[in-house]
Amino acid sequence: MSNVLMSGNEAIVEGAVRAGLKFYPSYPITPASDIMLAVLKKDVKFMQVEDEIAAINMCIGASLAGAKSMTGTSGPGFSLMQEGIGYAYVVGAPLLIIDSQRVGPSTGMPTVGSQGDILQAKHGSHGDYQSLVFYPNSVAELYKTTIHAINASEEARMPVILLSDGILSRMAETINFEKLKNEKIELKKRIVEPLGNLKRHFTGLSSKNGIPDTKNSEGYREWYWNRKKQILAVIKKYNFYEFYGNKSADTLLIAYGITSRVVSELKDEFAIFRPIRLFPILDELKEAAKNYEKIVVIEMNDGQYRGEVEGFLKRDVECISLLGGKISIEEVKDELKKIC
Repeated sequence: MSNVLMSGNEAIVEGAVRAGLKFYPSYPITPASDIMLAVLKKDVKFMQVEDEIAAINMCIGASLAGAKSMTGTSGPGFSLMQEGIGYAYVVGAPLLIIDSQRVGPSTGMPTVGSQGDILQAKHGSHGDYQSLVFYPNSVAELYKTTIHAINASEEARMPVILLSDGILSRMAETINFEKLKNEKIELKKRIVEPLGNLKRHFTGLSSKNGIPDTKNSEGYREWYWNRKKQILAVIKKYNFYEFYGNKSADTLLIAYGITSRVVSELKDEFAIFRPIRLFPILDELKEAAKNYEKIVVIEMNDGQYRGEVEGFLKRDVECISLLGGKISIEEVKDELKKIC
């Protein structure tokens, strides 16, 4: 196949299958349910489960047994998965979680896209851990980034989160698969040896060489810093972003996901930075921001990424919050006039 019209959710499945997906457990939830339907057409083991807690735990079990695994959900289900995500991190289980965001909290507006799960994607589970979060902005990019996300999960031995939203997941665009094949995305194989060549302990308790060790502060610190170092060494290979510099502008706009497609219309007036890897925040953003007096994050939430960027850059950052799933370039322009 060359040029194919498909939805964002279908593109996610195409990318996952190319990356070696073997198991997809899921509970139906708008706007991620279409992923289930697309998986059913592939040579992938599928199970419709009783809830999202079962889905994430089945993913972990299948991953530890050697199968590349993925599950998909939206905000309420993503909340239920958080304990499992922390457990997958501790035991080093590679897997991919798709979160197609909708307006919330609670049941919210199930059929309306949003960007309200940004902080949950980074900080959702308890304790300290290093998250890896991607957020593409097109159907073709969903396909490519799904492959990269599964690769990264295999390399870093960790759960990786791919964010989408109700708009991006269900919109249809043409993908040129022949062109994408020329990019030669390397597919990562399952690593069989345990992390750091040590035995793993599978209860989730702090352990050392496979033996529970729950009162050893120094042992925990050693484990944590070694694990983080290992993960960051992998993550630096996935510095995905776009930057449109503008020497005549004094303001840098930051936008991601579906919102960035609207904001791209302003690149003749402003500089624009689009992170595809949301977390960890890219060092390239810090370099880009040095050249601009004002920084404005435009997002479909109440400043979730803005707060993270402000702390990262250690400077004031403005925000335009597009709440309720409505994206309007006219509204963005009006708000920018007030700020700039």
